[in-house]
Amino acid sequence: MSLSSDEYKKMGEKAVPKTKSIRNLTGAFLIGGAICALGQFILNFYLDLGLSTPFAGTACSITLVGISALLTGFGVYDKIAKFGGGGTLVPITGFANAVVSPAMEFKSEGFILGLGVKIFTIAGPVIVYGILASVIYGIIYWIMGLL
Repeated sequence: MSLSSDEYKKMGEKAVPKTKSIRNLTGAFLIGGAICALGQFILNFYLDLGLSTPFAGTACSITLVGISALLTGFGVYDKIAKFGGGGTLVPITGFANAVVSPAMEFKSEGFILGLGVKIFTIAGPVIVYGILASVIYGIIYWIMGLL
């Protein structure tokens, strides 16, 4: 059976599922907005407790990472991500999910070879880049101070 390129193209278009752009955008907007609103609520809570703005921001970040890690561990974050798609990639919660997910997948291999190694599968390059970039920035800042 030989197909012309036009017939092949039509068959391919029929086989590709249609994207649900409006539904995907709405889910991402709602979930991303909810995560950001939760972050703002937590930040205001810490500010109301009397923490200074830098400490409240740090405590808020730690709380969001903890909540995201717990939800990932219990399998809830994946359900939220299925609905919210890109909205769950809000940096700090998405990063926590990216660190915990591989660790959960390989926990049966033990704490050292499973959880300890796989926890940095995705996060490792990000952490290395962050440290390397900060060292380079520090050197440049130091050189600029000497001039």
